[in-house]
Amino acid sequence: MFDFFRSNIKLLMGLLMVLIVPAFVLVGVEGYGNLGENRDIVAKVGHTEITRQEWETAHGNEIDRLVASIPGIERSLLDNEASRFATLERLINQRILTLAAEQGLLMATDQRLALELTQDPTIASLRRPDGTLDVERYQQLLSAQGMTPEMFEASVRADLTRQQIMAAVSGSVFLTPKVANPALDAFFERREVQFTHFRPLDFRSEVEVSDGDIQAFYDQNPQLFQAPEQVDVEYLVLELSAIASRVSISESDLRDFYEQNLANQSFLEQRRASHILLTVNPGVPATDRAAVRAQAESILAELRAAPERFAELARARSQDPGSAVMGGDLDFFARGAMVRPFEDAVFALERNAISEVIETEFGFHIIQLTDIRQPPAEPFESARPRLEQELRQQLSQRQFAAAAEEFSNRVFEESDTLAPAAEALGLTITRANGVLRTGPLDAGRHAVLANPQVLQSLFSSDSLRTQRNIEAIEVGANRLVSARVIEHRPSRLQGIDEVRSLVRERLIQQRSLDKARAKAQEQLALWRDGASAELQQPVVISRLQDQNLPAPALTAALSASAGPSTAAWTQADLGPEGVLVIRVNRVLPRETPDAVQASLERDQMAELWGQAEMEAYLQSLRARFGVEILATRTSADS
Repeated sequence: MFDFFRSNIKLLMGLLMVLIVPAFVLVGVEGYGNLGENRDIVAKVGHTEITRQEWETAHGNEIDRLVASIPGIERSLLDNEASRFATLERLINQRILTLAAEQGLLMATDQRLALELTQDPTIASLRRPDGTLDVERYQQLLSAQGMTPEMFEASVRADLTRQQIMAAVSGSVFLTPKVANPALDAFFERREVQFTHFRPLDFRSEVEVSDGDIQAFYDQNPQLFQAPEQVDVEYLVLELSAIASRVSISESDLRDFYEQNLANQSFLEQRRASHILLTVNPGVPATDRAAVRAQAESILAELRAAPERFAELARARSQDPGSAVMGGDLDFFARGAMVRPFEDAVFALERNAISEVIETEFGFHIIQLTDIRQPPAEPFESARPRLEQELRQQLSQRQFAAAAEEFSNRVFEESDTLAPAAEALGLTITRANGVLRTGPLDAGRHAVLANPQVLQSLFSSDSLRTQRNIEAIEVGANRLVSARVIEHRPSRLQGIDEVRSLVRERLIQQRSLDKARAKAQEQLALWRDGASAELQQPVVISRLQDQNLPAPALTAALSASAGPSTAAWTQADLGPEGVLVIRVNRVLPRETPDAVQASLERDQMAELWGQAEMEAYLQSLRARFGVEILATRTSADS
């Protein structure tokens, strides 16, 4: 057999070339490396997937939005595991609503999309003096956000469709007083209560812990005394705010920018028009279309003879139900709100002039321009703060893009140190000690290291072994981080002498709590049998006035089977804080609200009911399409 291979080596090499070369042409050398690449999928929704990159980008955008809307708030307070998973849940809800829209053949129309885009001030600022969109600047704006116009417009259309579905579900609730009042009466019910608190602290003096107890607990629970794996790291952060602080703007640059904006203010012009529409169904024969046009021409002839009859003829002859009752009035609109032939005709008319017959995809229109309005140009001095902010943002974005490329290249090419990247970009290297696989110990100061992708890269076997820079990772919009391990400390079992005081305190707390719970059960049984009880002074509680009762105690008191003249005993376990024993003396009816307050309460209840309907609908969609969350939480209480 091997003789055959030796004898036909040239034939085999030729065969391999025939098989392999076309594959390289079609896939590429890099493609072969990517064939085995495992995409990091964090959730599956029906036949679609959500990647970690999508998740991180969406979460970063959400944090940026909140930071911008709440001045002075610390970013670290918003960026935690609970908020990240809340973002993932929102992404899942968006995805299932999109699937529901696809299944129901729902879609926002081109006209609705155009109207939404014209109301976006950022896009409106990209219009030229003639009202047309500056496509190049539009593409540059979207490119800076990693999107094409098609991607952006598809995203906006999908958002509009989802909003329509949500409005249809949550807005369908209507509650009559007969339905709402029993629930509201129960919600606002008041109760007179007394209570006493059995605290573990009151029983500490009764607890004894021996060395044998400590040793036994240590031996039985070794998992509680594992010192977790830790690394000491140094890291660099490149963010837009640092670049923006170094951007300088000259007076001439600012005035040039003002002139450019002044030239674009023509987009602010709005026109008011009325129209008469004769509709034509798509695909009708040419003869039928010509007949409708002839009708439109006939109406136009009447209007040429008596222009003042436009509103009268619109009410009588227009087939646009929305505007016909208004005499054809379409109110004010800017460029981009209407289909192009209609818009071009409107913006070419003089005030009070009537157009020729205009054909669009909806049929044949006769248009009258009734009014024109355009706000005056904003003076330079009053516009200065806004223009300076916009220009600084534009320049910062450009400089950040260049800095991000250099940052990524330097941490990769000089991977044994972060110093060259820090020196080149004017950044400061920060050190963080004792970083766990779940995140840094000081999450407030080192929040960027809590990013799951950063932690995964830092604790990879290669990073721990070589202590080289991890690749630049985007941890938020316009925010990059790179880090390297300085020291690695594997997980180990701490010796009993290291944890003796901790074990002693843990045993004292647990045994004190056990005694408090036992005493509470004993006293509750006696008091239920009629024994005299020493309780605090009575207080009246409700869901709106909790009198500082802990949530478990409030729930227990409001759930007890008491009546207007019937008392009840109950208790609430407060965890490490012990037990609250509660006596509900009587149930008090709610205070009767006035008519305005009652109506407001019903409206609020309807809104909450609508939210509940929306949540139930989302849950039904999850069951229909199938949702699988693959991302794992690092802490049970997140």
